[in-house]
Amino acid sequence: MTDDLAQPSSAADASAGRSAPTHDAIVLGAGVAGLTVAHDLAGRGYRVLVLEASERLGGVASGIEVDGLALDAGAESFATRGGAVAELAAELGLADDIVDPNPAGAWLQLPGRAVPLPKQTLLGIPAVPLARDVIDALGWGGALRAYGDRLMPVLKIGKDEALGPLVRRRMGQKALDRLVAPLAGGVYSADPDLLDVAVVAPGLNNAITRAGSLSGAVALVLEERAGAAKQVGRPGSAVQGIRGGIHRITAALAERAREHRAELRTGVRAVSAAKTATGWRVQTDAGSFDASSLVVALPEREARRVLGDAIGPAARADEPGVTVELVTLVLPAGAVSGDPRGTGVLVAADATGVRAKAMTHSSAKWSWLREAAAGREVVRLSYGSGIAAPATEGLDDAAAAALALEDAKTILGIDLPQPLASARVRWEQGQPSSIVGAKRRQQALRDAAAEHENLEVVGAAVAGTGLAQVVPDAREAALRIRRERFAIAGTPWTEDLDDEAAATEPEDASGTPVTDGRGEA
Repeated sequence: MTDDLAQPSSAADASAGRSAPTHDAIVLGAGVAGLTVAHDLAGRGYRVLVLEASERLGGVASGIEVDGLALDAGAESFATRGGAVAELAAELGLADDIVDPNPAGAWLQLPGRAVPLPKQTLLGIPAVPLARDVIDALGWGGALRAYGDRLMPVLKIGKDEALGPLVRRRMGQKALDRLVAPLAGGVYSADPDLLDVAVVAPGLNNAITRAGSLSGAVALVLEERAGAAKQVGRPGSAVQGIRGGIHRITAALAERAREHRAELRTGVRAVSAAKTATGWRVQTDAGSFDASSLVVALPEREARRVLGDAIGPAARADEPGVTVELVTLVLPAGAVSGDPRGTGVLVAADATGVRAKAMTHSSAKWSWLREAAAGREVVRLSYGSGIAAPATEGLDDAAAAALALEDAKTILGIDLPQPLASARVRWEQGQPSSIVGAKRRQQALRDAAAEHENLEVVGAAVAGTGLAQVVPDAREAALRIRRERFAIAGTPWTEDLDDEAAATEPEDASGTPVTDGRGEA
């Protein structure tokens, strides 16, 4: 809800389809992708309208308040790879607030016990199957079975598509259930048997070809990543956060966009979008709006629904989604002594007595939160893995909080008092972008959108999960809009385009920008 809200197009305009668009760009969805595009366009003088169906901005990077604490409702960290998120945070004045998590690391909840998560692993796959921490997790029998990977016939060509079958075949079911399923499944909210190796573990198949074994390939990938991190001067944590919460990024994006006169409207659901003679018309439950360009930053199923006939039947395939629920508990001071389970716990597939798939001890993971909590403890439990409905499904908020408290007691191994406050957030997500076939489905959506002038689809629907993937993709989309539609010589907000284009276009060995036959990068 902002100043100077746009007015729906008149019936005459709708019938004519030739009136000058009210906006330069309409952005559907106010998650991090949509707000990034709005920030980049509005900051250069474009008239931007953002429409969000829910009553809050930020999507999975929004915030909630629990017992007076400003907490993240969804994402609480970002992957450092690529540096795009840190760069954006710096632009927003948050560079000094980028923080590393507690290096204590996470634990694994096993049947009847908990152990620290083994260190030298890639998505739980151990580089050294007989390492002490792997034996602690798998037992001698499970560790020896995993070591059998080194004794099997050499893997001459790495060509596995799905992660689960690869790990099961080379290291056994216990390694899959106790190490890979809780980590890979927890991160990607999907069955490990469906996870695409090329997506969740880039470079692993190539390393298998070179090393001849799965564990040897993991060691190679870890070594190469460590070397790359040192080369770019970022040898620290693979993830970072923001002091005060990740939601500060989306709040700052919205604030900057508003400062540049972008209009942000919540509670407005897009019904459909259609091409007009002058751009795009979006029909909503609050009327219709016209713009020269349309940016769809919605979850995959919503994006396909809104675009409808514009993208054709091949790209409209309806895939089942994933439901995840997060229950946050704020416990009284003294409820937990120290950090008994490090920064949190992942639950093994064969663990019993715990319904959550993971628990984050947030006040242990982030020093800024421990300070803000002033002795209170904050834990967040996650339900729903993409394999089955969340255990909280059908429960009211009080019952969900009670279940979370019981799970937290089991995971931490201590009795806990009743929480001072609790909060429950439900996320309906599209089919994980990490599963086999998802890349092809995403590319089909991209290709369908690319057939239309001034239509961009951004966000997890096409870029994959995580801010590190979503942010740079959204910024590239904003640049394409500026370059293709609005780059008018002499206008003050486009005179920087040549420099930016030169910085983003790929180059061949001679330093010459590489283009396709149409002269486009």
